[in-house]
Amino acid sequence: MSQRPYVIDQMISAKSIAARIEELSEVLLETFCDTDKLIVVGLLRGSFVFIADLVRELDLPIEVDFLEASSYGDGMESSREVRILKDLRGAIEGRDVLVVEDIVDTGHTLHHVTQLLLSRNPARLKSIALLDKPSRREVDFKADYVGFSIPDEFVVGYGIDFAQRNRNLPYIGKVRFT
Repeated sequence: MSQRPYVIDQMISAKSIAARIEELSEVLLETFCDTDKLIVVGLLRGSFVFIADLVRELDLPIEVDFLEASSYGDGMESSREVRILKDLRGAIEGRDVLVVEDIVDTGHTLHHVTQLLLSRNPARLKSIALLDKPSRREVDFKADYVGFSIPDEFVVGYGIDFAQRNRNLPYIGKVRFT
């Protein structure tokens, strides 16, 4: 299957992302200052760059785990059916947990994942998303912390892909078909 040609227009620079992560980490340090260990759960695959940069800014005892959920496949639209493709390796009962997501669009994925994790009885569960598209929300869900609120654009870069491409861009860019 061939893909339509497109270009990528930069929306959020690497420098802006780094500065925002530093600000968010200060808030997270306050929130979790009393934790004996923070379990940081990255939602694969889009969050891997964000989670790496974020945990390096957190001077806390941290354990990193990953969960893979899918509602997109290779398309540009959510299927709204969330499937768990890879579950956590460890238990979170009685633990402080931070769920890290790349982008909240319809809200189905992060809502589903947080409900699943809440059923496992963590001491505290917070969520953070690098990007938020509030105009696209279909479920009543808001991440506890958000890096950037963006308009309804299809974006790539900084771990976020389009059909498994463009994850390696150091910035967030808008896909524009030519």
